[in-house]
Parts: sequence; C-alpha cells; structure tokens
Amino acid sequence: MEKTQYKTSKRVSRHNRIRAKVSGTAERPRLAIFRSNRFIYAQLIDDVAGKTLAASDSRKVEGKTLTERAGAVGADIASKAKAIGVNTVVFDRGGFRYQGAVASLADSARTQGLVF
Repeated sequence: MEKTQYKTSKRVSRHNRIRAKVSGTAERPRLAIFRSNRFIYAQLIDDVAGKTLAASDSRKVEGKTLTERAGAVGADIASKAKAIGVNTVVFDRGGFRYQGAVASLADSARTQGLVF
C-alpha cells in the first residue's frame, strides 16, 4: 500500500471511530470538518434528518496560509449558525489532528460565539 493510501485509510478509520460516538441533531448539529492540502471545508449537519444546515469553505477566502483561511471559515460558519438559530454544536474533526487549520477553525468559531 502506498503511503498516501495508508494515511488516508488511517484517517478514515479514526473518523469512523469518532462518528460512532458523535451525532448531530437539529438543536445541536454536528460541525464536520474536512481539510485538504489546499482548502478547508466546514458543514453543520443534522444527522437525524440527514440534512446539511449550513456550509462554508476556504475556496474564495483571502489569506496566505491555510491556517489563516481556516480562521475566516470558522467565523463564517459561526455567523451562518447564528442566522439559523444554532448556538451549540458537536465538533467532528473528521479524523484530523486538532492542530493547525482545524484548531484555527474551531477557535475562530468559538470566539464568534459557537459553543462546543
């Protein structure tokens, strides 16, 4: 198995382990994160209804590094959550380490008023 395939399969295993314990509802949706090499994506998901309530990504956000753009995405998803009346979320880091861009997104969302 290639190194990249191995790393991806290990991340998916970690994500499955997290998803076995974490689930979102309409009152407390799941804040799901996906990080690629170039971009970071965030979604508020109601797992009971199987619907995405709000989404944001860094594809059109200005910033030099992925960590800087992740902070802007965190602020954007927090403002969208407030617009639909959500204050509390369940954080799903998607099997990624809680560092760098993932931590920046979470910290930015917290400073904008989202409660994890």
